[in-house]
Amino acid sequence: MNVSRTTNPKIISIANQKGGVGKTTTTINLGAALAKIGFRVLLVDLDPQGNASTGLGIDPEDRQLTTYDLLSGDVSPLEAARNTNVDGLLIIPATTDLSSADMNLMSNEKRSFMLHDALRQPSIDGLNVDYILIDCPPSLNILTVNALIASNSVVVPLQSEFFALEGLSQLMLTVREVRQTANPDLRIEGVVLTMYDSRNNLSQQVEADARDNLGDMVFKTVIPRNVRLSEAPSFALSVIDYDPHSKGALAYVSLAREVSAKSAANLKAGA
Repeated sequence: MNVSRTTNPKIISIANQKGGVGKTTTTINLGAALAKIGFRVLLVDLDPQGNASTGLGIDPEDRQLTTYDLLSGDVSPLEAARNTNVDGLLIIPATTDLSSADMNLMSNEKRSFMLHDALRQPSIDGLNVDYILIDCPPSLNILTVNALIASNSVVVPLQSEFFALEGLSQLMLTVREVRQTANPDLRIEGVVLTMYDSRNNLSQQVEADARDNLGDMVFKTVIPRNVRLSEAPSFALSVIDYDPHSKGALAYVSLAREVSAKSAANLKAGA
């Protein structure tokens, strides 16, 4: 697939304040899948746990420049970004230093716009990326607010389990608040059902409820429960590289095609 480059990358937050829903798995594998189909992608690890960085083979001792430095204004994206083991996928890694960002940013009057401003520096053009994916922490704190203000849209991983939709309401309220106060163009890119087991009546019921309540906001692609998805991070690989023919890998490539098609449609419509 030949893809025209852009100096105005689309910025997407991967967010859900609930942990264990496949957020980092989705960030890594959506990024790798977008790279596989021809796009150039920057992943911004905004989770102090740094699991996206680890999952793409960046050892903690090798994270000299991080998202904490980026937020602090000490480095540019061009300086902080580094290659991963996936061709076409770059990352700005995270360390536990990021967990102190809340406190350190409180004294800055532009604290909610630090990531927004960092990702709009002229030097971002030097990275030549089409997409920037932000892996948010599993909470609605100042880091997640920074990500939402910096983003064009949000992808929400939703685990196929009981009460899944109830946990979505707080994130939707936060998105609405950010839209009203700081980023009027922010929208929900889509909700992606994760850990889906087609043999399980509960998964099917959650999918039916999600589509009934959210309609076209739910991606057609669902991400299955798949042992390869669970194994890949322990080898510091995306599932696309670990087992490209697995159900998990094929699902993320399908999701990447949905995301890119939606982006193209919105661009054409002037959205």
